Amino acid sequence: MSKKLLIAALAATLAGTAGAVPRGIVAVRADSGPGDVKALVESVNRAFEQFKAEHTKQLDAVKAGLPAADITAKVEKIGADLDAFQKALDEHSIKMAALEMGGAGGTKLRDAEYTDAFKAHVKKGEINAALNKGADEQGGYLTPVEWDRSITNKLVLISPMRQICQVQSVSKNGFSKLFNMGGTASGWVGETDERPQTGTGTLKSLAFASGEIYANPAATQQILDDAEIDLEAWLANEVQTEFAKQEGTAFLAGDGANKPNGLLTYVTGGANAAAHPFGAINAVNSGAAAAITSDGVIDVVYDLPSAFTGNARWAMNRNTQRLVRKLKDGQGNYLWQPSYVAGQPATLAGYPITEMPDMPDAAANAIAALFGDFQQAYLIVDRIGVRVLRDPYTAKPYVLFYTTKRVGGGLLNPQPMRAMKIAVAA
Repeated sequence: MSKKLLIAALAATLAGTAGAVPRGIVAVRADSGPGDVKALVESVNRAFEQFKAEHTKQLDAVKAGLPAADITAKVEKIGADLDAFQKALDEHSIKMAALEMGGAGGTKLRDAEYTDAFKAHVKKGEINAALNKGADEQGGYLTPVEWDRSITNKLVLISPMRQICQVQSVSKNGFSKLFNMGGTASGWVGETDERPQTGTGTLKSLAFASGEIYANPAATQQILDDAEIDLEAWLANEVQTEFAKQEGTAFLAGDGANKPNGLLTYVTGGANAAAHPFGAINAVNSGAAAAITSDGVIDVVYDLPSAFTGNARWAMNRNTQRLVRKLKDGQGNYLWQPSYVAGQPATLAGYPITEMPDMPDAAANAIAALFGDFQQAYLIVDRIGVRVLRDPYTAKPYVLFYTTKRVGGGLLNPQPMRAMKIAVAA
């Protein structure tokens, strides 16, 4: 397959249509069949083979002192195509997982009466007894179970941290957890010896900072009166993008001020390095002052205790992935490998990669990658229920839908996580 056909296939894939695709190339959608997904996987692997061949030529030219500008440009172009193909495949896998989580397939509503009342309130501002279910002293109305679930599924779809971290729902404001600091002692005794009192273990607690995230979409009253629209779908689409954008940043770098404490703040040298009873997340140097090395990748992997490697994965942004794709081991094998099976992400040193746009780029002293078991390392705390306030007065003729949700988060355990710091080997 030529580069032009690869690029054309990519454009059709991302556009979600098959109309402009050259003959023989199939656009892949979230509802695509196994054959279409297989075609995209094969395209990723063909592009990676081209990348390896051209990258080898580039290295050979540099070693021989020959001009390599044309080859370098070609490598970068193929690398960009491969980036986009892998992203399309990853997005397809995530969408399929979200569809499965959403239970698509005509499931009967669990709160049909409340859902109908909620729609009536959104459209006309009517209030009835059914709509007051779940309302508390702060005012506002909890959304129907189905709509709340649809928001959550959309957040999972586009928020990488929600895909891979532990999520805990709570019914109270705030959340804290106890940690066993050890200290219990024991000893050997004979049959009739005295049993003196031994040391007792101690406990420490850690509170998880939270805040309120909001969106405030608007629609005219005439649209609400006349249009035959799916109000729940419309509101969900308006809210989910803003919620996910704010969450994605906070779960990684949040400072705890009306928002969660981000995972990066718990790394050695970070603002919360001393906050957790078990200590900070260990940072492992990349092996170069402003770059990532193969040895640095291996050092990070083997610095993590083997007890946590079973569910370990990498997290980095796309720019960093572009750099690690060129790394090789001592036998000349690339440490980065593309997806070979639909639904499986690309791997680095044998471990899957999750793309996180909010991770820092690979620059001097930056934390360019995280590696470990995110399920055991970071906890996201959701206050049960999304709340909606209907405001037809503030911005007439628009009706505002002030939508809020309380979200918190923090480090659950630093031991299952390692951070790659861009710095020379220690």
